[in-house]
Amino acid sequence: MLDVSVLIVLGSSLALVAAAVGVSIYLRLGIERSIAWASVRAAVQLTTVGVLLSLLLESGWDYLLAPLWIVAMVGIAGVIVSRRAGTRAVAPAAMLAIGGSTALSLAIVFGFGVLPSEPIQMIVIAGITIGNALPATVVAVDQIMVKMTTDRPQVEGLLALGFNARQAARFVVRESARLALLPQIERTKIVGLVALPGAMTGLLLAGVAPIDAVVIQLIVMYLVLGTVAVSATVVTVVTASNVFTPDQRLKATF
Repeated sequence: MLDVSVLIVLGSSLALVAAAVGVSIYLRLGIERSIAWASVRAAVQLTTVGVLLSLLLESGWDYLLAPLWIVAMVGIAGVIVSRRAGTRAVAPAAMLAIGGSTALSLAIVFGFGVLPSEPIQMIVIAGITIGNALPATVVAVDQIMVKMTTDRPQVEGLLALGFNARQAARFVVRESARLALLPQIERTKIVGLVALPGAMTGLLLAGVAPIDAVVIQLIVMYLVLGTVAVSATVVTVVTASNVFTPDQRLKATF
């Protein structure tokens, strides 16, 4: 059970959220409901995860349930991406790209003994990897849908000139992937300058030597960057291919 002091600190941490809501109301930005809903949703989801993790670790089946937990996270990520794309056809590609990259990350981290092969460690590393890959993948899908609409005349013009669907969509795919990957690339560039990443911070707070924490963080960071790049690129290409008909025309609606 949480003691009263922890609940007081938790409540105090909402001060900036309340300030953001106040600013939104004052400036009529219209985002106060989104901020409030995001805060409530995060609290509910994290509390639920905390309870479920406690049950998992105390069950005696943790080594069996941990992989199932990771598979569920990958499945949820695929569903979220497919909803953004507006077609279920993207879900398998999203799950394959995110799941495959996550599996490789876990194999490297635990196969080489970077971290002990414990259920909670597996879930944490998978969560970090999937959690970073999902936003970029969603942005990639969203950018493809927007740009295929706004740049439709250019794409159709290239098709009319004899280019196939893949060639006609190349510039849209390239720009969409670039925009999706930009935040992760920039985060990687500035790490250690204006931000200390979460994994490294957690290790330092746990008493791990700074150099050891840095090495582990670098390994995780490179795996995350690779996962984000692979997932966003694969899903961008697959989503772009799904806006064309079998006879190389843009669909009327997508």
